[in-house]
Amino acid sequence: MTDTNAPKASDRTPAGVPVPDAPSTDTPLEMGGHSFSSRLILGTGKYADNETMLRALRASGTEMVTVAVRRVDLDRTTEEGILHHLDPEEFFLLANTAGCYTADEAIRYARLARAAGFNEWIKLEVIGDRRTLLPDVHATLEAAKVLVGEGFKVMAYTNDDLITALRLEDAGCVSVMPLASPIGSGLGLVNPYYIREIKDRLEVPVIVDAGVGTASDACSTMEQGVDGLLMNTAVAVADDPVAMATAMRLATRAGRLAWLAGRMPKREIAVPSSPERGMLG
Repeated sequence: MTDTNAPKASDRTPAGVPVPDAPSTDTPLEMGGHSFSSRLILGTGKYADNETMLRALRASGTEMVTVAVRRVDLDRTTEEGILHHLDPEEFFLLANTAGCYTADEAIRYARLARAAGFNEWIKLEVIGDRRTLLPDVHATLEAAKVLVGEGFKVMAYTNDDLITALRLEDAGCVSVMPLASPIGSGLGLVNPYYIREIKDRLEVPVIVDAGVGTASDACSTMEQGVDGLLMNTAVAVADDPVAMATAMRLATRAGRLAWLAGRMPKREIAVPSSPERGMLG
C-alpha cells in the first residue's frame, strides 16, 4: 500500500533527505486576498542560465516569483527570455520595478507590466542612491499612492524605518518590505530591533527583502516573527544555486517554526539543564 503521507520527490533535498512540511500550528501567508503556503519569494535575475533558474525555483518551494519588468524581454515566445520558462500555472508571477530611480519611472513600468499581461500585483522599488541602492522613501510613497489608486496590489520595498513602513501601510500597500541590509550585499539582518518593531506595529504582512546571504541569515530573520522573505542574489550566484535554494527553503521553515515555538529567555548566568534535587549522592 502506498503511504500517502510520504514526502514526494519534490519534497526532498538533493541528497534525498525529506523536507518537513510547514508546522501544523502555522497558517498560510494571507496577503492581498491570496493565500500562500510558502513564505519564501525568489527573484529571477543573475542565474547562469534559465534551466538553473527553474531548477532552483522549484527546489526552493517558492510560489511567488519576481520578474524585473525593466530588465527582461516581455515576449513570452522567445525561448531565451525568462518569461518563456515561467508557467503562470506553476508560479505566481510578481512584476517588479527594479532599476527605477523616480516615482514616474516606477509608475510607468508598473503600468507596462499590467499591459503586457501581468496581474495587478507589483513589487514597488524606487532606488534613491546608485552606490548603496537604498530606496528613495519619498518617491516610493508617492508612487505607492498612485498605483494603489489605480487598483494595483503594491508590495513596497523600503528601508528599515518604522515611520515609512506605517505610511506605506496607510497608503494601502498589501505588504511592506523592509530591507535586511543593502541589495546584493549578503550582510544578513543588520538591525533586528527595527525589523521586529515594524512587524509589531503593522497589520499588513512584513516581507523582509534584500541582504540575506545564506541559510543562517534566512533563519535568523524569520525568527524575528516576520511573515516571509524575498531574495535573489544569495541563491542565483551561489556555487550551487539548486542546493542553496533547498537550504533557503529549509531555513525559512526552521526560522518560522522557531518563532512559533517561542525561544528560551536569554540569561547572563548558567542554569543547569537538569535539576539538582534528586541527584544520586
